[in-house]
Amino acid sequence: MPRDSAYLKVADALRARIRAAEWPVGARLPSRARFAAEYAVGQSIAQRAMELLIIEGWLEGRAGSGTYVRVPRQRVRIPRSRLRRLSGPGGRNNGSGTWEAHSKARIPAPERIAARLGIGVGDPCVVTTYEFLSEGRPVEICESWEPLSVTDGTPVILPERGPLKGAGVVERMRSIGVTVVSATEVPRPGRADQPQANLLGISVGDLITEIERTHYAADGRAVETADIVVADRRAEVAYEITFGR
Repeated sequence: MPRDSAYLKVADALRARIRAAEWPVGARLPSRARFAAEYAVGQSIAQRAMELLIIEGWLEGRAGSGTYVRVPRQRVRIPRSRLRRLSGPGGRNNGSGTWEAHSKARIPAPERIAARLGIGVGDPCVVTTYEFLSEGRPVEICESWEPLSVTDGTPVILPERGPLKGAGVVERMRSIGVTVVSATEVPRPGRADQPQANLLGISVGDLITEIERTHYAADGRAVETADIVVADRRAEVAYEITFGR
């Protein structure tokens, strides 16, 4: 197997064995040399796999003693639903965490964003980057793009400033006469690249959930599109389905 993914496969195997209670909470794990031999990898690969499980909260290292099983940390649940208005950036319902956001105006739309928004490549946009933290750790990052032609000259040009600061896409657009009627979200599993790993404080190759989101107005225009990335080890994405009476 490729060297870059070998430690992930070892980590997955050890995680499954911990879940199956092969080693109970408080038990000392065998040495990395034994795992290296068992999985036919180098000791550095086995060590990296164990370090990943320490970061995730499955294991804890005790100086001069070894590595022990601990109670794993609880993952944050990030609900996505119509009633919660697509919680996350633009609908802040992620519990007790905190958000950080920064906006820039008149950023030229790259090709992929232009295609999603139905505008020309290079057309000016407002770009807002978000970071959601739980217990001081980054859990979710988001990059949101809005065509400047929609909000230019209005009080809501910047999502995190003005009278509707943090109110979300739907409410901000409604305030300037634009009715948002739908949104699409496309979730995809992935592995973190270097920039994503740096922002989320995880390792390159760690599991992530990527969500491509776009809001649409009543006239069919796309008025916002975003790329949301969630660190799998820290959060799970839950889609809520409601039924009318």
